[in-house]
Amino acid sequence: MSFPSVFVLLYLGHLLADYPLQTDHQAAHKADQCAAGWAANLTHAATHVATCAAALALGALALDDVALSLPVVVAALLWIGGSHAFIDRRWPVAWWMNHTGQASWAANGGAAHVDQTAHILALVLAALALAA
Repeated sequence: MSFPSVFVLLYLGHLLADYPLQTDHQAAHKADQCAAGWAANLTHAATHVATCAAALALGALALDDVALSLPVVVAALLWIGGSHAFIDRRWPVAWWMNHTGQASWAANGGAAHVDQTAHILALVLAALALAA
């Protein structure tokens, strides 16, 4: 299995779930400390799992270099959903930025970049597991 192919498929799933498929309600409330916030967060994370699963299935059907092991796919998808839900609670990114000398950048829009970097790191780890 090819790491680049798997990573591109997972990244496509991520982009679809994080932008065109994320509702305004999810974006505004996924970090709220209440039942509605958790529902928005977990629904958004489930969208990531579904889009990444669909992308991997499409890749397995269409590409010669993508052959998947079901247990590894399940583990990777659980990692993607869980890590996405954790990162999107927003406090992990805020904590990181406040403890690494980036508080000013966080106050000026930098959190979105650190958020996306954390998500991409999670996808790289999932792709590495799938390609191993």
